[in-house]
Amino acid sequence: MSEVKISAETRTEFGKGAARRIRRDNKVPGVLYGHGSDPIHLTLPGHDLLLALRTSNVLISLDIDGKTNELAIPKAVQREAVKGYLEHVDLQLVKRGEKVTVEIPVHAEGELAAGGNLLEHVLNALPVEAEATHIPEAVTVSVEGLEAGASVLAKDITLPSGVTLTVDGDTVVLQVLAAQAEEAPEGAEGEGEEAAEA
Repeated sequence: MSEVKISAETRTEFGKGAARRIRRDNKVPGVLYGHGSDPIHLTLPGHDLLLALRTSNVLISLDIDGKTNELAIPKAVQREAVKGYLEHVDLQLVKRGEKVTVEIPVHAEGELAAGGNLLEHVLNALPVEAEATHIPEAVTVSVEGLEAGASVLAKDITLPSGVTLTVDGDTVVLQVLAAQAEEAPEGAEGEGEEAAEA
């Protein structure tokens, strides 16, 4: 997985007014926590952080005040509801070799069996445990030729080495739903036409 370097500054001002001032400077307030240490309140560069967060479970190498370097993964991201800009980010402190629990996106590939059936993502992301510096960006599942009623369970998904499920193996991740019948009941078509003419 990719590791992104971001410079951060510790902050001592809190509250809505301080947060607004930070965002006006195209920066994002955040907090770094984990390993039983006191939370560190940070100011992060908005553009760099936005680019980094495009990658799911990105590993961020934080250069804090040019003095210390910490590794972190995003745990909670708050965005403004309308414009979508970053309002706040929670970062979890991690160490190389440490196992962490994360959710990785599930991508489906392939064509379903003919018949216009629909693929439902019961889980958009799969809960797993992985080494902090080797979190997969996503898992890809083949749905080639699956018929209506078929499902893909968590245990059916091939995970990279060192990655384990943290959800029951029999949990349904994807399922194929039968296409809705398009034929109208007898007589309904005629009634519809008459109504349209009226």
